[in-house]
Amino acid sequence: MTTCNILIVYPELYKTKVAVLKNVEPVFLKSINHDPKELEKFSDPYDQKHFRLNALLEELKSNSLHIENIQIVMGRSGLVKPVDEGVYEINDKMVDDLKHNLSGFHVTNLGGLIAYDLALKIGKKAYIANPVVVDELSDVARFTGHPLFEKKSIFHALNHKYVTYKYSKAVNKRYEDLNLIVCHIGRGGVSVGAHEKGRVVDVNQAYDGGGPFGITRTGTLPMGPLVEMCYDGKHTKEEILEMITEKGGYYAYLGTKNLNEINKMIAEGDETAKMVSYALSYQVSKEIASHVATLKGVVDAVILTGVIFDSSRFLENVKMRIGHIAPIALYPTVNDMEALAFYGYLVLKGETEVKEYK
Repeated sequence: MTTCNILIVYPELYKTKVAVLKNVEPVFLKSINHDPKELEKFSDPYDQKHFRLNALLEELKSNSLHIENIQIVMGRSGLVKPVDEGVYEINDKMVDDLKHNLSGFHVTNLGGLIAYDLALKIGKKAYIANPVVVDELSDVARFTGHPLFEKKSIFHALNHKYVTYKYSKAVNKRYEDLNLIVCHIGRGGVSVGAHEKGRVVDVNQAYDGGGPFGITRTGTLPMGPLVEMCYDGKHTKEEILEMITEKGGYYAYLGTKNLNEINKMIAEGDETAKMVSYALSYQVSKEIASHVATLKGVVDAVILTGVIFDSSRFLENVKMRIGHIAPIALYPTVNDMEALAFYGYLVLKGETEVKEYK
């Protein structure tokens, strides 16, 4: 068997992605699907950890992949405490914060916990890279309109930082010397960030905050009606949070979050699907344009990333509105696993600082 040295764990709502690599070359890639009914048996989401871990180990075993040769484990971990960008070793403090929902719960929180247990099992170390709570916001960007509320930095930091690395390398410049606007449209939400000389100085809170709606997230909602809904006696807190994070956006309007199905609806002339897609391109374009002001009018490039940009119709609707701002760089892929492999390789080579989570 080929000698492998990196194992990646990436949990999603009803699946756990796993990759085994030799340096940055994938040897094994698999999405392990989980029956929703099986997961619903766990009253505490963190109780899924052993279930998912055992499924992962069985999958590796059935494919004759022996984890004893793994040198490091990379986990996709979400809502830890706000941190600077970079790679962090998963330690007891991080595990405790993940278990106690320090910054909230998202299924990717399980990534850090599973990675940590796997690393312990083989006597190695586990790491995360650029979790969603990377916080580089400027002081002025934190203002919301009331001192009881402060803007939080929760966005697709792993994706943002990785595509800016790729773009900077492609144009033979340093990320720290560029002003970039990055728009990432994921499977759930949308994050649009202003990257000023190597720091994300402003970005919408892409989980339960604001900005454009996404595939399953509502983005910014009218505040008055939302408050009324909270007190109408018809909806629980959990139902409203689920509406905002899991049952909004495309899913709410069209009844599906499958982009292939949505694109098929559009191709077949479904007017509602076409209008919802156009509305998302409109909102995304407005958010991108707003960061021209954030960056004081100096923008070196606009980077568009996410599989939704594979749709020429959607892409052209965005370019029509923001194409005059700066050159556009397109990365229409899901690059999370690739990014984790890249950062894992840097750790193996000793080419990146590993930070301590405190």
